[in-house]
Amino acid sequence: MFPEAGGSSSFARHAFNDWISFFAGWALSLDYILTIAISAYFVPFYASALPGLHALHNPPGNIIFALGVLVLLVFLNIRGLGESARVNFFLAVTDLGTQILVVILGAALVLNPSLLVHQVHLGTAPSLSQLIFALSIAMLAYTGIETVSNMAEEAQDPGNDVPRAVNFVLIAVLAVYMGISVIALSALPVTHVHGVYSTLLGNNGPHGFESEPVLGIIDHLGLAGALLTGAQYYVGLLATTILFIATNAGLIGISRLSWSLSEHRQLPSIFSRLHPTYRTPWFTIVFFSGFAVLLITFANINVLGNLYSFGAMLSFTTAHAAVVALRIKDPDRERPYRMPGNVRIRGRQIPITAVIGGIGTFLAWVAVVVLHPEAKYVGIPWMVFGMVGYVVYRKRAGLSLSKSVVLVRPERPPDFHELGYRTALVPIFGADVSAQTLVSAAKLIGKDGIVYAVFVLPVPRQLSLDAGLEAEEALGRSILESARIQGRRAGIKVHTGLIRARNPGAALADEAQRIGADVIYLSTLHAPASEQRIGLTAAYLLDRRPCRIVIETDSAATSSHVGA
Repeated sequence: MFPEAGGSSSFARHAFNDWISFFAGWALSLDYILTIAISAYFVPFYASALPGLHALHNPPGNIIFALGVLVLLVFLNIRGLGESARVNFFLAVTDLGTQILVVILGAALVLNPSLLVHQVHLGTAPSLSQLIFALSIAMLAYTGIETVSNMAEEAQDPGNDVPRAVNFVLIAVLAVYMGISVIALSALPVTHVHGVYSTLLGNNGPHGFESEPVLGIIDHLGLAGALLTGAQYYVGLLATTILFIATNAGLIGISRLSWSLSEHRQLPSIFSRLHPTYRTPWFTIVFFSGFAVLLITFANINVLGNLYSFGAMLSFTTAHAAVVALRIKDPDRERPYRMPGNVRIRGRQIPITAVIGGIGTFLAWVAVVVLHPEAKYVGIPWMVFGMVGYVVYRKRAGLSLSKSVVLVRPERPPDFHELGYRTALVPIFGADVSAQTLVSAAKLIGKDGIVYAVFVLPVPRQLSLDAGLEAEEALGRSILESARIQGRRAGIKVHTGLIRARNPGAALADEAQRIGADVIYLSTLHAPASEQRIGLTAAYLLDRRPCRIVIETDSAATSSHVGA
């Protein structure tokens, strides 16, 4: 619904107000700091599996190496580190494939269903408090979904791409979490020694694998000789690479989040200030990395995990609440994707999944706070520090604590000539997409601008807005995909979307205001007969004028340029 950066903070802004939005964003910032710290902290443990690097498994070598990884990535991000989507995709698929292979090998070599059942003694191993906390740890799987939503602003077709990515993440997470857990507890089962239940997966002693659990599983699959050594080297190298990328992803994530908060005057403007040479948010990168350095220096695996749960559960609870609130506050907005399981209450479709999810994540947060002191002594002060800072900043700036505002940029230098438009909305009606139309619209907004190609699906008045029309909608999405491909070939940044509407003109005007379009570029070259020249939609837009209007007709390709 809202293809923009910020994740749960953005959802809360639309559903509630800036006060709650900042609360969710500040909790999420703690998670990004912990993502950076945790990922960098575990790099040396897996790297120690490689030849000549065994010293990295012990202090102070592991701490120094982890800090070195973080400092290197901070430097590269300030300089402008370009990520390769293909390399990241290759490594992610390789990592997923490796874990699936571990599950398959484990199932063949060590899986023992009887042992799995008999090593569990509910109330003792695990205890009730351990079980409750384990549920909060398992909920960290939501983090992948949060990451997907935070990338929605850069998706070509958010309404299609984001739900598909979330579904893939869900399948992958369930398969890997369950598979790896079952194999791990078969390879390294729970033991009962002197009245204490334990497993080497949770032991960081000389023979434990708390810091590199996947290597522990590899060591106990029954492999030997060169095969075992090769598997250790492979997993160590792959895990090191993945954790290096995860550290970098945390830096990029906190940059996006803080930029979004700063743009909405929830953080001081310095958090969105760019480096004069490299044009990167250097202050944000350095500021939040400083907290990650502290966490790595005084590292404790349990503390890091508990704090991560604290921030994640708060932000996810807010996200669930925002989904429910938007169903009540804005029920008629187009929703590209809906979860099944909705109940109509007072004329509103309330999503049961969000209600259950919100209750679950909130109870998990309560469990973390009650059972683990570091959540109370670090997590709560972090939230208080942020909220007090927010109030002080807003009061000094003379701004309301709850109303949304956007940062006003300072005036450009006298010799700076900026193009008039940055965002163009291009309606698509017919079954043919002309790359020339996208190119013409792109010329108005410059190389850094964004073209929003929107397919308008008229819905007859005798039908409800969400009624059927599957074939028509499938055709529309196919046309949008063609527009995206044509735009990419022409070197244009194209975002796509589909709008169901009774009045196309009104829907386009609303969409233009929602995305902050500077210009609507309406081409009638391939439009239906009713939209040729100055049709009904063009007439409506010219009358309402939500922004500048450019109409390209089929009469010698002339244009009508009308002021907003």
